[in-house]
Amino acid sequence: MQQKHKQQIRKLEMVKIKEFINQELENLNEEQLRQIVDFIAFIKFRARFLIGTPSESQMAALYSEFADEDQRLAEEGVDEYAEILRKEDLQ
Repeated sequence: MQQKHKQQIRKLEMVKIKEFINQELENLNEEQLRQIVDFIAFIKFRARFLIGTPSESQMAALYSEFADEDQRLAEEGVDEYAEILRKEDLQ
């Protein structure tokens, strides 16, 4: 009986945590939401390594999974860098 009670408490705690996270997400700006997405990807990525060393095929799958995002982030970084240089030239 005590074990079942503990499980119920854990479920309730998880519901509260999820509700809290959802409420906090509503107050974040676009940049903060992107950081949350990156953090979630990091947590998922890290979890795969905690299970064990990935095989070559798993590494290839991870690479392909993040390739588009890596490309997008690199392109955004280049655009941002170009804008910084342009501003410096104007000064």
